[in-house]
Amino acid sequence: MGLKQNLHNLKEKYKGTKMAPLFNGFHTFLYLPNETTHGGTHIKAADDLKRTMNTVIMALIPCLIFGMFNAGYQHHVVTGEVERVTGFFSGNFWNLSNLWIGAIKVLPLVIVSYVVGLAIEFVFCIIKGHEIEEGYLVTGMLVPLIVPVDLPLWMLAVAVAFGVVIGKEVFGGTGMNILNPALTIRAFLFFAYPTWMSGDKVWVHDAVAKSGGADAISGETVLGSLAQSQPLDYSVADMFFGFIPGSVGETSTFLILLGALFLIFTKIGSWRIMLSSVIGALVMGFIFNFVVSSGIIGETSKFYGLMNLDFWKHLLIGGFAFGVVYMATDPVTASQTNKGKWIYGFLIGFISIMIRVFNPAYPEGVMLAILLMNVFAPTIDHYVVQGNVKRRLKRTKVKTA
Repeated sequence: MGLKQNLHNLKEKYKGTKMAPLFNGFHTFLYLPNETTHGGTHIKAADDLKRTMNTVIMALIPCLIFGMFNAGYQHHVVTGEVERVTGFFSGNFWNLSNLWIGAIKVLPLVIVSYVVGLAIEFVFCIIKGHEIEEGYLVTGMLVPLIVPVDLPLWMLAVAVAFGVVIGKEVFGGTGMNILNPALTIRAFLFFAYPTWMSGDKVWVHDAVAKSGGADAISGETVLGSLAQSQPLDYSVADMFFGFIPGSVGETSTFLILLGALFLIFTKIGSWRIMLSSVIGALVMGFIFNFVVSSGIIGETSKFYGLMNLDFWKHLLIGGFAFGVVYMATDPVTASQTNKGKWIYGFLIGFISIMIRVFNPAYPEGVMLAILLMNVFAPTIDHYVVQGNVKRRLKRTKVKTA
């Protein structure tokens, strides 16, 4: 009661001042807001924006922890200190030394993402005099999971500032942005610092150089090697469970699938978008396989490696699964109508694999595909609604005839 009373006194002290939104943000993070809507609402529910965001973060935590283990594991594999794992519960992977090495690289990314992003949110809420928006709670967790583990922190800070200001606040804040903020940040990094976002190298801990080893040790990622028509060195189990190099949270299709089921169960993520995206990716992958099998594209083509990959394996590598589950389903930037979600998701999957194959310099396409469809989502919904209106008008004319 003492703490609550002190917080109440502070709230009265800052009430009506520019600092009130800042204090209310911290206050409602600990306690439920005491101001609720009493009348005039169409739908009443027990959840709020903060609970929704926290649910998504819960679905992301397993990917974050696994990503830290995998970062350390990939370091030890490249340096030859451990052999590749043979099963999901292998001690070679779930070793605390892997977690430690991964944590010292991944946690700073999380901290910088949240500190810079939330600081900008606080500044805008004070200037505009509105309450703090909880939208960045999820974005702040997504960003560290979709970037390379060795990305310099200052680059991440610059990108987060750009993404929050240009990709979100200029449109009016949470719920008003037309582009997914996390993907806007990654797109900025991709175009501003392409050599850091190419995704063709594996990070190795600095301790190697300090101990008298080579100055730099690196290895190809799965997409990087396939883009160069090199053979696939990983088994299906490796790719499914995530024992492969890649961005922090994007490697484990298994954990991403569990997160998808959790989001669908909590009715936060759209199963229509997820399923249609998978169908679109499989269709595009099958088309490429057909082109290769028919002899239209030969082994000398620079597109042969990714075209020749079994169409269903595209779902297990790169950031496709992560993007479809956690970013394509963003309720603000995705299509809102049920039919629109099927169209929106299918085109994301279809275009993702197309870009992945035809852009060997950056063999990943889900980021650009989602951003492109974010722009067209309102148009898709518009034509879906207009189509429904026309069909109803036709039915009305038939009845009155």
